[in-house]
Amino acid sequence: MKTTVISAIAALAIGATGLSATQFYVDEQGQVFTTEGEGRKALQSKESSVFSKTSKLEFSGTHYLGFINKEMKEGDSTNNFEMRRNYVQVKAHVIDDPKSYLRVTLDATYSNSTANDGGHADVYVKYAYLYLNDILPYTGVEFGMVHRPWIDYEEHQGWWMRSVSKVFVETSEAGHLTNSADLGVNFKTKTPYFTSEVGIFNGEGYHGVNDNSGLDDNEIGDGVSAEYRLTAALLGNGDKKRKPLKDDYFDVSFFGQYNMDNSANTDALGNVEDYKFYGFHTVYNTPSFLVSAQYVASDNDQVNTTNWNGQGYSVNGTYRFGKKKQFSVFARFDAWENENSTTDVVTYEEENTIYGIAWQQNSNIKWLLSAQSYNRDNSNSSDYTSAMLTAEVHW
Repeated sequence: MKTTVISAIAALAIGATGLSATQFYVDEQGQVFTTEGEGRKALQSKESSVFSKTSKLEFSGTHYLGFINKEMKEGDSTNNFEMRRNYVQVKAHVIDDPKSYLRVTLDATYSNSTANDGGHADVYVKYAYLYLNDILPYTGVEFGMVHRPWIDYEEHQGWWMRSVSKVFVETSEAGHLTNSADLGVNFKTKTPYFTSEVGIFNGEGYHGVNDNSGLDDNEIGDGVSAEYRLTAALLGNGDKKRKPLKDDYFDVSFFGQYNMDNSANTDALGNVEDYKFYGFHTVYNTPSFLVSAQYVASDNDQVNTTNWNGQGYSVNGTYRFGKKKQFSVFARFDAWENENSTTDVVTYEEENTIYGIAWQQNSNIKWLLSAQSYNRDNSNSSDYTSAMLTAEVHW
């Protein structure tokens, strides 16, 4: 039994340190070390080779693990451990340019049990695209299952607490207008004072159903979505990868989508309709604090619906402190009005408040303790308050 445990530990240690030539040692108590010492014996192991037709492979991971207590205002409460995001990613450098690559990202999520099936983890492809650098001046392109233009930008510039909540346009506590990935092509431009992303996509998103059957083949553009982000980097560092604890930046953005004949936007007669939204966003960051605000409006061509039709705003801020700015307090407030697409009458209003504290333990792990309160003015059945503990892990 002891030999089995030692072998397992050694195998994990070898895997964790890559394919290096590290020598491991074990003492009489079965403890494993990477240095020689009195009473320690060298472990013998055989290295296995990894073969690839590329010049370089990069592996990484992102994991959001947590616990949530949720109190519904009607009286029900739940307590659950969560696996909110579980990315494992590989980049294969398939051409000579070191900034070009093929990326595949797998995500594992946990499904709660149903009447016919026990709880289980599902694994699916979140991203799978070829990125070609500088195919146009200052511009690269993603082709495949790619980033949509807005959400990835906001998560890495304006709202760094994605492990706690999705951004305003994606969260179900507001407009729930879009998601972060889709099949398509995305052109990404970076210059010191201007950045942008412009692309054509299926429109339904990476977990939607794209169905163009029944559309008029003579109508060019049916069933796709034109999406964009245009950003002015006012401090002139738009072309660099910013680090929020080191860099100052001040951005102003205009973004949106025009979803043409979106398969999910079908009326009672089976007619597939368009919907579109646009937004304005600004963010200012220094190592000590971040403030951000946005306004979003959405319009649906479907008659007499409240889906993807309305307007709202969101503001958030973060204050960082400590010798290495490793501690932070943060807060966010979302407000959304849903409107009838025919009469423009407000059908309900939503308010979503998030606040919490965070500790950056090291470059790999962040801990967050947060609370959330959601209120929808025409129905208490969906109102709730919650408290969450989150471990955000990157490697």
